[in-house]
Amino acid sequence: MSRPFCCRRINGSPAAAIFKPVGIPLRELEEVVVTLDEFEAVRLAHLEGLYQEQAAEQMKVSRPTFSRIIDSAHRKISDALVHGKALRIEGGPVRIEGRRCCRLHNGDK
Repeated sequence: MSRPFCCRRINGSPAAAIFKPVGIPLRELEEVVVTLDEFEAVRLAHLEGLYQEQAAEQMKVSRPTFSRIIDSAHRKISDALVHGKALRIEGGPVRIEGRRCCRLHNGDK
């Protein structure tokens, strides 16, 4: 029997859920889906500048799990950028809690 899957803690949703190349309709593009926990991992590591141990603690996951999450996010984001695909941010095993990093992630305008 496999180990139960734990929800990862995130501090908000993205300000925009879809990014795509300019000038190409979305319906003509392949999409790459980045989950909300992958989005949060990239935000914590690259925008906030946290080390993996600190970021993993905030997301309530182990450091090796955080490493797998961010590696997956890097592969997906690279695929979208290099191959001109749309990037959709949605889903994943997450629970939104804690402080919001900024007013954009809080839903305020």
